[in-house]
Amino acid sequence: MSDIILEMKHITKAFSGVKALDDVNLQVKKGEIHALCGENGAGKSTLMNVLSGVYPFGTYDGDIVYNGETCKFHKIKDSEQKGIVIIHQELALSPYLSIAENVFMGNEQLAFKGVIDWNKTRGRAKEALAHVGLENENLNAPVNTLGVGKQQLIEIAKAMAKDVKLLILDEPTAALNDEESAQLLDIMLDLKKKGVTCIIISHKLNEISYVADSITIIRDGHTIETLKKGVDELSEDRIIKGMVGREMSNRYPVRENCPIGDVIMEVKNWNAYHPEIADKQILKDINIKVRAGEVVGLAGLMGAGRTEFAMSLFGHSYGQKISGQVFMHGKEISTKTVKDAINNKIAYTSEDRKTYGLVLINDIKTNMTMAALPQYYAKGQIVDSRKENLDSEAYKKRINVKATSIEQTVGSLSGGNQQKVVLAKWMMTQPDVLILDEPTRGIDVGAKYEIYCAINEMAREGKAIIVISSEMQEIIGTCDRTYVINEGMIAGELSKEEMTQENIMKCIMDNNNAKGERK
Repeated sequence: MSDIILEMKHITKAFSGVKALDDVNLQVKKGEIHALCGENGAGKSTLMNVLSGVYPFGTYDGDIVYNGETCKFHKIKDSEQKGIVIIHQELALSPYLSIAENVFMGNEQLAFKGVIDWNKTRGRAKEALAHVGLENENLNAPVNTLGVGKQQLIEIAKAMAKDVKLLILDEPTAALNDEESAQLLDIMLDLKKKGVTCIIISHKLNEISYVADSITIIRDGHTIETLKKGVDELSEDRIIKGMVGREMSNRYPVRENCPIGDVIMEVKNWNAYHPEIADKQILKDINIKVRAGEVVGLAGLMGAGRTEFAMSLFGHSYGQKISGQVFMHGKEISTKTVKDAINNKIAYTSEDRKTYGLVLINDIKTNMTMAALPQYYAKGQIVDSRKENLDSEAYKKRINVKATSIEQTVGSLSGGNQQKVVLAKWMMTQPDVLILDEPTRGIDVGAKYEIYCAINEMAREGKAIIVISSEMQEIIGTCDRTYVINEGMIAGELSKEEMTQENIMKCIMDNNNAKGERK
């Protein structure tokens, strides 16, 4: 019997005449973890949507051979009946249903027609959750009471409940912290021991190198090569070379001709309390300043308060009982509303681009200009469409948004190009201070490099940039100076020369120890 569980032969898929996949071939062995790598828009998710029936038979050319049988999947249910289950980057959970209900959503355990057997549902849910280490969770708890890490594991439990043979995970760790990511990767290795074959799509190349037995690289809709553990080099640099077609000796572009000027923004004694728990203080006496032409990092562990600080500063979008002072160019200003913040030349790109950054059903032009729309009023409330079009085209070209036109729907773009649209949206407001919250989350190395170049360009223009990132190496590679935040307070400040992962962690540990002594 062949050890090949899946072959995708000569897969070609086009959208409006543009080929997203062009003669792609993929072979996956039984019981292996097979990674798909490539830049945003390379065709990885499209290929998996073809495999799982999201794009039904007849809408693509080529063959899918699964367990020796040529398959023609017309819908997701067809592939699931064969044991193929896909977990998309956007989790398909119902937030207000219980854990047990979510595990069997769309796969209900029936006593008889139309009636759910709740005892069977809870019993089998517990079995499925045991595969991912969640057997002790309260089965009746609503899913929205859990963190993103556990929700991701519940998605895998859903797949186990469907008797999965081939599990496809699309960017499973994009929204997870390091600890949660490590747990999920170890669960994948455990599933491999149990005979489950996995295909993983990820931009986190260190994770790919850790778990993958084979790596297929896709570039611009074409299969480039397949690397095998024990035969080929699986280093991050080698994978990147295959993805972008060249060596990338420096992942962080050098910032040149960018003198650091006077202080643009200073925040003094900033405090904020939890939005729902009135006596729980989240931010405690935060003081920061950022200068013209300077890129300042906010480093820290997940939950340290970095995003809460940025959102509370930007129009009091987070928290209650917010106090403190904000100075722009030495003059105290108010940021009580988002409009106040924008009018005072402060911009903020959210870490969640799809929920807070974009209107996915609208086109690129509309998304790019929405925050700066008052600049385009010609007469009264009439928008100058010609100027709007010209500026949108200019920014599309400036930050290299890969799209057919500015009329293309944003929801149809890859993650990296969506992130560029969000960045352009706030660049078009002409801010003096731009706060970037996880600006490269879930995007490939090529798109990251382009965003770093855009950051450098804004710094050369004299903008003050604040970068929030969970990737310490990104903070070190892009920032001139960084503040370390721990449990809602400044734990330390590091210069460019002092910035190392060890020093960042030392600031956090020293802060924890100091708090312990004060208690």
